[in-house]
Amino acid sequence: MLKEIFKIESNEDYPIIGDISFYNKKRAPIVIFCHGYKGFKDWGAWNLVAEKACENGIHFCKFNFSLNGGTIDNPIDFPDLGAFAKNNYSQEVSDLNRVINYIHINYKDLINGIFLVGHSRGGGIALLNSTNSLIKGVITWASVADFGNRFPKNEELKKWKKDGIRFIMNSRTNQKMPHEISFYNDFLENEKNLTIKTVVKKLNKPQMIIHGSRDQAVSIDEANLLKEWNPNAKLISFKASHTFNSSHPWTLTELPKELQLALDYTTQFILS
Repeated sequence: MLKEIFKIESNEDYPIIGDISFYNKKRAPIVIFCHGYKGFKDWGAWNLVAEKACENGIHFCKFNFSLNGGTIDNPIDFPDLGAFAKNNYSQEVSDLNRVINYIHINYKDLINGIFLVGHSRGGGIALLNSTNSLIKGVITWASVADFGNRFPKNEELKKWKKDGIRFIMNSRTNQKMPHEISFYNDFLENEKNLTIKTVVKKLNKPQMIIHGSRDQAVSIDEANLLKEWNPNAKLISFKASHTFNSSHPWTLTELPKELQLALDYTTQFILS
């Protein structure tokens, strides 16, 4: 397996950092993988997922969203909470579009179809970008179905508006993760373009939905909504947690059987 690191510069101080793992330097399908909320490209078993995908003859690209809180020197965890505070859904949609174009331009001769795979919040971002003409199909792992429903409501929302910032505790890193109110305001301003339902109902390319029945972070009900909006999508569900029984850090040489199963279904979908 070969691996290349890339950096996509932006007009601001927050480049997109990513890597591409190759089965070999021959034409093959490529996955662009989108991490979820409080995630990053090297979280848990994602590197091992990339290796296993390559063994099955699929190139694999993963990247950090530009405002996920990672830096060039430390892309793991969240050393730049100031960047994290500024993030929003529109920014992530734009980031993914830039990655798609970068891969298409720089690796055109090695690619036989670009597929999006997104986990959790990254699944929603992948779906919003699935209408891109360069995308051949989209697979979501434990994806959200509605970004609007993820925001706080009532008194909690009023407090956020008043304070201008709110904090979410990261129990793994013991960090208080900040969100500026601009996150919410951006959604309101761009809700039409950030409504997953609208895209999925009109989607005319292959879609697979994979969701664990024991997911406590994103209910299986959201997978059922995605399927309802696109009856042509293939829905796969089995007993698994939100991260398909993986965790961070992941030091084993094999994937948990649930994550391996998700990857197996994904591989079959891409190669069929």
